[in-house]
Amino acid sequence: MSAFFHALSPCLAPHAGEGRERGAAKRATRGGQRPNQSRSPKGGIGTLPEWDLSDLYPGIDSPEVASDLARADAQCGAFEERYKGKLEALASGPDGGKALAAAISEFESIDDLIGRIASFASLVYSGNTTDPVRAKFFGDVQERITTSSSHLLFFSLELNKIDDGVLESAMAHPALAHYRPWIEDIRKEKPYQLEDRIEQLFHEKSVTAQGAWNRLFDDTVASLRFKIGGKTLPIEPALNLLQHKAPATRKAAATALGRTFTQHLRTFTLITNTLAKDKEISDRWRGFADIADARHLSNRVEREVVEALVEAVRAAYPRLSHRYYALKARWFGKKRLPYWDRNAPLPDVPARLIPWQEAKDTVLTAYGAFSPVMADIAERFFANRWIDAVVRAGKAPGAFSHPTVPSSHPFILVSYQGKTRDVMTLAHELGHGVHQVLAAPNGALMAPTPLTLAETASVFGEMLTFRRLLAATTNAKERKAMLASKVEDMINTVIRQIAFYTFERSVHGERRNGELTADRLCQIWLEVQRESLGPAVALKAGYESFWVYIGHFIHSPFYVYAYAFGDCLVNALYAVYEKAHDGFAERYLAMLKAGGTRHHSELLKPFGLDARDPAFWQGGLRMIEGMIDELQGMG
Repeated sequence: MSAFFHALSPCLAPHAGEGRERGAAKRATRGGQRPNQSRSPKGGIGTLPEWDLSDLYPGIDSPEVASDLARADAQCGAFEERYKGKLEALASGPDGGKALAAAISEFESIDDLIGRIASFASLVYSGNTTDPVRAKFFGDVQERITTSSSHLLFFSLELNKIDDGVLESAMAHPALAHYRPWIEDIRKEKPYQLEDRIEQLFHEKSVTAQGAWNRLFDDTVASLRFKIGGKTLPIEPALNLLQHKAPATRKAAATALGRTFTQHLRTFTLITNTLAKDKEISDRWRGFADIADARHLSNRVEREVVEALVEAVRAAYPRLSHRYYALKARWFGKKRLPYWDRNAPLPDVPARLIPWQEAKDTVLTAYGAFSPVMADIAERFFANRWIDAVVRAGKAPGAFSHPTVPSSHPFILVSYQGKTRDVMTLAHELGHGVHQVLAAPNGALMAPTPLTLAETASVFGEMLTFRRLLAATTNAKERKAMLASKVEDMINTVIRQIAFYTFERSVHGERRNGELTADRLCQIWLEVQRESLGPAVALKAGYESFWVYIGHFIHSPFYVYAYAFGDCLVNALYAVYEKAHDGFAERYLAMLKAGGTRHHSELLKPFGLDARDPAFWQGGLRMIEGMIDELQGMG
């Protein structure tokens, strides 16, 4: 996938209270002005950074933005005029490999230019999605880029019309051979591509179709307000209260969330039905056999691999989530755990706010112990103000690391509130950031990594940070609390995401037979949650509407299994690391540097791992089971 398509994707946001709805890349800040002043919130967290987007553009009104938009228009039009209808002849010529490589190189350069503009607009908008000036800027850039890039649509379509033999012969030239991974990925799309004018229609209408509904979802979620304890809160702080130490506060937050979500069910039901139908139309025209096949193709993962993962995780529900929540209910002195206590801190364990500086030092030390290279790259994010950590109204909820384009660098958005999970989120997003920096030399066309592997570096960064913190903890109660928190994160990353995938499959499957009512959507949600969470969790009234705010369902259908894939993969990788440290870091960094140039089977081979083997998934799940065993032994 090219850079500007990443840049135009909406923010895939996690929400700490409800699970691990995190995103590997996407958007954010201020009407484009130069760096905001960092803010020092109450509570001893310290001064939090706000990013400086001037490495992309000085501001939304800067002449550089207008100039680059005009340059993109001109270059896209000129590129189409120069190459459309001529690629087969170009590749068949006496110096076909070199000539075709030059065309791809030019395409890549334009892609980087467009990606830079789109990234900036996306990041500006994420800084405050409720600001009409930013929203207009984001929308205008989307429209402008969609129009410009329509002149580029022919390129990949026409590449796929070149005879296999001609193309293979041309790739004997080293310049074109460099692009072989990207060309081979493009060829995988060939069975599903449509006639040129239909592709152009799909592309141009995306702004008023899928893109418009995505934006409506973002605007609606950002504008939601929740009345809790005499305060009116936006969604991120409200969800964060589900981890509050006071049971009454958690219950009040859950009640307020459910009440407000229910009040907006009509809007979210319309958005869900419309986008599910939009996807069905696209899948039908393109000829995808299964409702998730388009995502599998995008992820460069075989359907049978995903099915094996889903089957293994669902079979493990009783021995993982069901057992853990029964254990946690006992710790809380209850027969059943209300859903708002699912991620609650353990009783009798003192909670403290972790200052930003301590969070930074913790992550960098953990990264450095594994690889000084990783720590050095992660340090750049702090030193150069590539991170926005302040909690503020209108800011896109959740967290992400946006790769922007290879000619620039990533930016990270988190909303830091001083909890242990916030430290883990920082470690997660820095893992993405390190990965994106290492993969950038592959260029705009081959730096992007399929979602399944994109989550590997982030989850591995979390694991390194967790293991370091755990090793330094000698207090038995604190160790128990840390293990419990990690198990909950893993359940949210593996169990919850497969449950989400099951929910999506049911919704999209039923949508093919007509619209789903709000009641039916809520019913499906409760069915999959009961199956995954087990009998020890009481899904009380109000919880039926908690599906409405999960951005992955809207922005990237069937994205969610990538988290489970990544977590199980990291567990397997970490087991290899524990057995043999020598040379592991070098092999791991080489895997990250590969970006999107190699298939998951190739990348895992140096570690002796194979995702097609059912035992691979069982190995990842056993690590979670082992932590639950340790917790059970603690009483």
